[in-house]
Amino acid sequence: MLGGMGIPSHLVCLLRNLYKDQVATVRTNHGTTDWFKIGKGVRQGCILSPSLFNLYAEHIMRHAGLEKTKARVKIAGRNINNLRYADDTTLMAESEEELRSLITKVKEESAKAGLQLNIKKTKIMATRLTDNWQIEGENMEAVADFIFLGAKITADADCSQEIRRRLLLGRRAMANLDKIVKSKDITLAMKVHIVKAMVFPVITYGCKSWIIRKAEQRKIDAFELWCWRKILRAPWTARRSNQSILQEIMPSCSLEGRILEAKMKYFGHIMRRQESLEKIMMLGKTEGKRKRGRPRARWMDGIREVTGLTLKELGAATADRKLWCGLVHEVTKSWK
Repeated sequence: MLGGMGIPSHLVCLLRNLYKDQVATVRTNHGTTDWFKIGKGVRQGCILSPSLFNLYAEHIMRHAGLEKTKARVKIAGRNINNLRYADDTTLMAESEEELRSLITKVKEESAKAGLQLNIKKTKIMATRLTDNWQIEGENMEAVADFIFLGAKITADADCSQEIRRRLLLGRRAMANLDKIVKSKDITLAMKVHIVKAMVFPVITYGCKSWIIRKAEQRKIDAFELWCWRKILRAPWTARRSNQSILQEIMPSCSLEGRILEAKMKYFGHIMRRQESLEKIMMLGKTEGKRKRGRPRARWMDGIREVTGLTLKELGAATADRKLWCGLVHEVTKSWK
């Protein structure tokens, strides 16, 4: 969602911090599995593993002093320098020197706790071109994009690459259902339900943070029509109009409408919370100056455009859960 806040080009450096897996090794011998003696840690699959790792990670971050350091990105007056989910950690800073300081502190505290920073899985991403990044003599890969929690993050904070990637994954999921789609023993209504349950969720993963422009809208609509034509076995040579395809399928809501519904529900959920990091990042602004030229579309612009409400009016509408659910239904039901 940082991409929707209009972050200046000089502002953010990101690091993906992954630790080497501390799991038990197994050896297969004539169909049986032999477990090796473990001197440190827990067995593979132990339910204590995530809890223990979270305790270690919290211990490391506190002793690294990340809350007190000046290295940070300032959003709505709040200093933010790390985002963590399990063993995927993102460190953020405004300059290379500050970021290098953060990485060094985390690496030193990790070593004290018995964890080793995996340099091969660590990636540096900056809004400006960065080469030959080194930490204590070790080279670290500088990238323009990487996959974080299943979604593609780019240096220019553009969602178009992630949307194209999701559409390609959706085509692959549709191809895996080829036998079901072509089967004459399955009704049309059942095929439509299967596509909605097994293909559309692949597309809409992470869609709550997307900024969708007209070019992406056309691609999403084209993908949905491609799915319906594949179900009806109507190639483009059949010269059937899109309207006739939709009249036969009769979808309750378009794929783009589903994406809009997910975004609006997420917006209402975050707005009803009193104080949270998500709310600060969604409504806050970053310091600095943006580039010259026309300002880019922001995430909030899409919510205001479809509802026709100001931010103050949106705050009052989301406070009433029933009112907001009715508004979401009213807006999305027209997306057919």
